Amino acid sequence: MGQTVKIRTKVGIEWPTLALIVVCYGGIALALWAPPLLAIPILASLIALHASLQHEAIHLHPTGNAVLNGAILGWPLTLAVPYLRFYDTHLAHHRDARLTDPFDDPESNYFDPGTYDALPAYVRWLLGINNTLLGRVTIGPLIGQVLFMKTDAVRIARCDMRVFLGWALHIPMVSVVLWVLSLCPLPLWAFGVAAYGALAILKIRTYAEHRAHEDTGARTVIIEDRGLLALLFLNNNLHVVHHMHPGLPWYDLPGKFRANRAHYLRRNGGYVFPSYATVFRQYFVRRKDPVPHPLWRR
Repeated sequence: MGQTVKIRTKVGIEWPTLALIVVCYGGIALALWAPPLLAIPILASLIALHASLQHEAIHLHPTGNAVLNGAILGWPLTLAVPYLRFYDTHLAHHRDARLTDPFDDPESNYFDPGTYDALPAYVRWLLGINNTLLGRVTIGPLIGQVLFMKTDAVRIARCDMRVFLGWALHIPMVSVVLWVLSLCPLPLWAFGVAAYGALAILKIRTYAEHRAHEDTGARTVIIEDRGLLALLFLNNNLHVVHHMHPGLPWYDLPGKFRANRAHYLRRNGGYVFPSYATVFRQYFVRRKDPVPHPLWRR
């Protein structure tokens, strides 16, 4: 059956996060009235930021109430991922002992070797392309969505009511988003392109986040980027810091990292890149990882 969500609470409102939510929604509202060629890149960036804010909401920001956070940020602006499914799968992903596990880590990009070997040749070819950064940001959102929906369809067929609830809530929420879009001059196709672009931007973040490694702590990356992508990802490029302190808000991660940089780099086995530009240079057309998990043992 599906994972049971525990509603936890804490006192107070995190005003920096709340202010950023207002800026994000305000920017999206303005962009819906702009010409498509201007609106698409702006919306793609802001929808990616909204997804990062959803990640903050899952970790109880800006309020300590999961239901209230979901009401504020649960709207599916990518049109693709139900918020409740993101909530459940991401919390499951935070079981660090299972990181990169092809079965138990819902955010793993690795396949079980036996499953991979049984795939048709053309699927293995596509998955190989998807393991380059160029492939990840072009066909990656489509491949990820197909695999995600296929897995959820199997779980629903097995009467997993939690997964069913996630999609049952998603449909009316997408309908509200589409209704709002119908009131704005921006063509729906332009918003769809922007939503796909947002998913492509998010694939840049997830591309190098984790690696197969015997040491659990060495599976999670540090990318010491302080540019636009770090802002859109809300400092989640400092990923090992987030995994070690999942309750820290986005604006506290850089200070935490600077104060203990050597400690975190020892903790993650030196899995570090100086910037996303470095990741692009090294892996834009070259695979960082194999598709089948290289260390997997049944």
